[in-house]
Amino acid sequence: MPQFADTPIEYLKGVGPQKAEVLKLEAGIHTFGDLLDWIPFRYIDRSVFNSIQDIYHEMVFAQLLGEVNYVEMVGEGTSKRLVAYLTTETGEAELVWFKGFDFVRPTLVPKKLLVVSGRPSIFKGKISFPHPEIELYNPEKPRDPFESVYNSTEKMKRRYFDSRGLHKLIKTLLDRPEFDIPEIFPEAFRQQYGLIGRQQAYRFMHAPKQKREADLARFRFKFEELFMLQLNLNKIRVSNKYDRQGYSLSKLTRFNEFYKNHMPFELTDAQKRVIKEIRVDMTSGKQMNRLLQGDVGSGKTMVAFLCMLMAVDNGLQAALMAPTEILAQQHFSGLKTYANAIGIELALLTGSTKKSERTRIAEGLESGTISMLVGTHALIENKVAFRQTGLVIVDEQHRFGVEQRAKLRDKNEKIWPHVLVMTATPIPRTLAMTVYGDLDVSVIDQLPPGRKPIVTRHVMENRRPQMYDFLKAEIKKGRQIYVVYPLIEESATLDFKNLMDGYEQLKVAFAEFEICMVHGRLKSSEKQAEMDKFVQGQAHMMVATTVIEVGVNVPNASVMLIESAERFGLSQLHQLRGRVGRGAEESYCILMSGVKLSKDSRTRLETMVRTSNGFEIAEADLRLRGPGDLAGTQQSGILSLKFTDLAQDHKTIELTRQAANQVLVEDPNLDQPKWQPMLKRLQKVYANSTRWRRVG
Repeated sequence: MPQFADTPIEYLKGVGPQKAEVLKLEAGIHTFGDLLDWIPFRYIDRSVFNSIQDIYHEMVFAQLLGEVNYVEMVGEGTSKRLVAYLTTETGEAELVWFKGFDFVRPTLVPKKLLVVSGRPSIFKGKISFPHPEIELYNPEKPRDPFESVYNSTEKMKRRYFDSRGLHKLIKTLLDRPEFDIPEIFPEAFRQQYGLIGRQQAYRFMHAPKQKREADLARFRFKFEELFMLQLNLNKIRVSNKYDRQGYSLSKLTRFNEFYKNHMPFELTDAQKRVIKEIRVDMTSGKQMNRLLQGDVGSGKTMVAFLCMLMAVDNGLQAALMAPTEILAQQHFSGLKTYANAIGIELALLTGSTKKSERTRIAEGLESGTISMLVGTHALIENKVAFRQTGLVIVDEQHRFGVEQRAKLRDKNEKIWPHVLVMTATPIPRTLAMTVYGDLDVSVIDQLPPGRKPIVTRHVMENRRPQMYDFLKAEIKKGRQIYVVYPLIEESATLDFKNLMDGYEQLKVAFAEFEICMVHGRLKSSEKQAEMDKFVQGQAHMMVATTVIEVGVNVPNASVMLIESAERFGLSQLHQLRGRVGRGAEESYCILMSGVKLSKDSRTRLETMVRTSNGFEIAEADLRLRGPGDLAGTQQSGILSLKFTDLAQDHKTIELTRQAANQVLVEDPNLDQPKWQPMLKRLQKVYANSTRWRRVG
């Protein structure tokens, strides 16, 4: 940042040392530059006064011109409040304060025209303004047509740094003679992408004279933050792909033998395409860093095994890390049959593995007799030493911390192993280009032939008896049923049925059938015993929490009943639905909910009924929830984006990705003088993140 922007905030007129401490602690504003980056969240037109008739429910901002004709204290104790009655040309409104009475009273000047603004509320036909802003009306003083509105805190407001105070402070900064923000983009680059200058963008953002100026400023800064993100990710991806040595896995002896003689089914065209993409990476002599996306049931596990075979064929070892013991056990059970067929030793290492087996595995890994290892985070313990790892596969990677993945990758001292990141959680394209922009992406976008679509129905609580009749009919056909609850024990703050109560009710309603139960608080041995009952067909129904979201594969299970479905996110509902539909029979997903639903809950359930396309569901989830809960974005720094809406700004994301690629093609190391300001900005913004972005 330039010297002006690095000036400590206490040197700005109107701040000083004591107020500066409040800005630092409450808002992280330490310098002039930090204050400039405290962006407005909306704009209001101070030149317009509303009539009483203009005001409506859920109105965000209104401004009245009138006189206070009466002020009184109302109520006692905690309900005590100050009320002023404002009379305008079009009617009357109440102004209400619940605290700060001594501060407010002097501003309520009787028989003087006052400007009152804030968020109105309407109750029983009466209009009131809780804690409005008030100022004396001066007809000779021009009013800003567009005033920026800023977030503040109670402590900041007590120091007069409410929205109006911050607006005044930033205006003071913009008016300083030495105000100077150097440009970071070359002129030709700015013209190509329609970007206004950086200094002008700050002026337009904080003090626009019309809406177009604010729009130009927001586009400039949105482009800049996305471009810097894409440039950083692309530099890492290019570095990973071309600068970092990897094993060249050219031999395919056992791979070909397994493919010709032991494949249990024909690969889909999508699986074949993905394997070719991975093979190109793994024979290049450079380290692979690839994301493999595939919807539930698309065949990622078989792709993973064939990739592990490539490593074993070349005298190396392969590791697959899963987030839970259930999923690790599921992978191990599925892969064990394949490994035995080809004469390869495969081992399972989890937190519950016995000491004697741990010792055997440790010896086998160091000697190289164990070629493939499946496990949980137990794989990254320091005492787990591989002879030579050629491939690391991380399943459902957003469930692992970045440092956990780094430890597994760093098991090799010299050449880093190839890294394949797998997820069954479909990732919207915009999110994939931002969160995973440093990885090459492969997508299995095709399900195996013969799979019937899962019939999804939304059923209200008042239809439970009919739904139970349907479940009993399915069991009598020889089918099995999952029943999933969101809780383990009753919670005073949540009104939906919990697992334990549900289990007892089902035992009564389905007394003639065998029911097992699985949840996270069972011991591993107990959990496995219950799971085995269901897998082996001894239990007709499994009652569970979301521990079965991933990793359970029972082709005979034809119904997934999700209790209190309105409490689940879309992505989780889709994952749970994917537990059925694995056999040849018609399968069903029943979304049981209460009768009263919020707008978002209704949208989620309607989306599930309408489509089974994982990527369409992920896009809807992004629109509803934002990126916060999707795909581990907290770890990626994606939540630091101030101007970008990942659900809406896909065109700008595409544009900045193309722009970043164009710059790196022209000058991969950004050595040319014209890129130096941009490179310095990039280094400052991502000073601490590059190491972890390399992990994948």
